[in-house]
Amino acid sequence: MTTRRVMGIETEYGVLAPGRPDQNPMILSSQVVNAFAQRPGSRVGRARWDYEDEAPLRDARGHDVPRAAAHPSQLTDVSAAEGGAAPDLEDPATANVVLTNGARLYVDHAHPEYSSPEVTGPRAAVVWDKAGERVMAEAAERVGATPGLGEVRLYKNNTDSKGASYGCHENYLVARATPFADLVAGLTPFFVTRQVVTGAGRVSIGPDGSVPGFQVSQRADFIEVEVGLETTLKRPIVNTRDEPHASADRYRRLHVILGDANLLETATYLKLGSTALVLDMVEAGTLPAGLALAAPVRALHDISHDPTLRTTVRLQTGESVTALEVQWRYLEAARRHVAERGGGPDPVAVAETEDVLRRWEDVLTRLGRDVASCHRDVEWVAKLRLLDGFAAREGLDWGAPRLAAIDLQWSDVRPERGLYHRLVARGAVDRLVGDDEVAAAVDGAPEDTRAWFRGQCLARYGSAVAAASWDSVIFDVPGRGALQRVPTPEPLRGTREHVGALLDASPTARDLVEALTRVGT
Repeated sequence: MTTRRVMGIETEYGVLAPGRPDQNPMILSSQVVNAFAQRPGSRVGRARWDYEDEAPLRDARGHDVPRAAAHPSQLTDVSAAEGGAAPDLEDPATANVVLTNGARLYVDHAHPEYSSPEVTGPRAAVVWDKAGERVMAEAAERVGATPGLGEVRLYKNNTDSKGASYGCHENYLVARATPFADLVAGLTPFFVTRQVVTGAGRVSIGPDGSVPGFQVSQRADFIEVEVGLETTLKRPIVNTRDEPHASADRYRRLHVILGDANLLETATYLKLGSTALVLDMVEAGTLPAGLALAAPVRALHDISHDPTLRTTVRLQTGESVTALEVQWRYLEAARRHVAERGGGPDPVAVAETEDVLRRWEDVLTRLGRDVASCHRDVEWVAKLRLLDGFAAREGLDWGAPRLAAIDLQWSDVRPERGLYHRLVARGAVDRLVGDDEVAAAVDGAPEDTRAWFRGQCLARYGSAVAAASWDSVIFDVPGRGALQRVPTPEPLRGTREHVGALLDASPTARDLVEALTRVGT
């Protein structure tokens, strides 16, 4: 029982071109993706994304949505580059590349998206999420330096406060044997209330931002139903997409869409770490009973709209509780679960688990005593502190456009412009990871998941990689009549320990394919 679990984060970034207000955001997003793919020394090559095993309309409740009935935004298993063509760097619909760190960088509708490589714990998730911020910042800088294009600004947030929302989705590998109904029951109260720890804060209330105020979560107002398959319409608390990107008979991929895009490292760390612990309890059947909410969607909104954290929500038992009280019950259950089942043989995972539990408890304790004391490690509190100070000095109320502008500038990925980055420079927020390891993660993949194999194939044999996906790498090698697909359905195989020697002994892609054929890997 630890936080060790295959996980990852995919983040859509807000995009804006001040000098080109009428520019199609898909065009802008494609310029961002292509600028990074074409940077000097890039090993991305010509690899396209392999859609063969994707099934975005498969629902965990036991059915498939007919394609004719699906919203176009749900059809993530198709590309304009049909027929196996290499990416057309002039076509915004095909800006879709695999990076040497194992991540995917592509245009998701009207936004550039960075999907991190698979990692095995929350701290690593922070490292490769931060690497994504650097990828986006460098890409935007390169667009701005390209003659004829002009400045592009990217924002790690979740809404334009004009009715549009874009996601920061978490993914967790879950045992297929766990009934999906158990996941829904166990996770819903946790997801509704964890925003007090992990929210990024937002100026304005309501999807269109028409009501002045400040709220805890960027994403909460855009969640409309309890359970569902959609990610852009009728967004659910628990998403039902059954697309494991792994051995389907063994695993599910829990696709979490209600979370905020975080810049504070502790927020991301606790978001992934606490969720991993709750998932372990769901799988083991050790969650406490009696936490089901009477009206989960309304509770999600009400909690977000009250930064004092005094709002109570009703449980199905009739009890009224605060979000902090619900979080305390999950934390206490997790502590009991870890104590009873032990931490396992991996000392790093054991230490990380204890650190997550300690930090989770510390944040809940301080939020209960004095919300403002959490300004170093809870993102919405840090943002609120900054906004309150500015509003007091300038005599502004929550309807002031200048406060909305500060909210936007908070999430600017440019280190010299983003307000979060200024706090980091002043040592005003806590850090968990070092700049050197984040820089290394821009190009290097995690060594303990299949992302290492994927990334190394791009780094070593980029020109011979025709396509790749989360669970495959496809080679185009001389002397073979057809493309050679190497499946990677087990996320914990393809690690450096597993295949490092094999890759070192294979100077070319052809050598590697022949070696894999011989050993049957």
